[in-house]
Amino acid sequence: MSLRIKHKEIEFGVGDKIKVFQKIKEGEKTRVGFFEGMVLGIKGREDRKMFTVRRIGEAGIGIERIFPISLPTIEKIEVIKKGTRGVKKAKLYYTRTKSTKEIDKIYSRSKRKELSKKK
Repeated sequence: MSLRIKHKEIEFGVGDKIKVFQKIKEGEKTRVGFFEGMVLGIKGREDRKMFTVRRIGEAGIGIERIFPISLPTIEKIEVIKKGTRGVKKAKLYYTRTKSTKEIDKIYSRSKRKELSKKK
């Protein structure tokens, strides 16, 4: 079980809010779409690692996607908000039943740990 993963010099982990840019081919045209959400977990070993990203869609419905790290259509990954330091477990599946306020506690714990390290 790993808490961190690396893709093209970008390192992110469980609990981080990320944006995954992916090439999408529709007929003859190619466009870049993105999927933004929180990393719920990382699984697999070495080259076959995968990470699960969850976001809340229309009408409060949760949408999850599993991305293999070696997927050739992934253009880039941006880390929007760090939350790994506030994570207490390797898999955050328990957040599926939590409210947005309860999920924000992960990010507030992360900020508190960063501030205490600076002192």
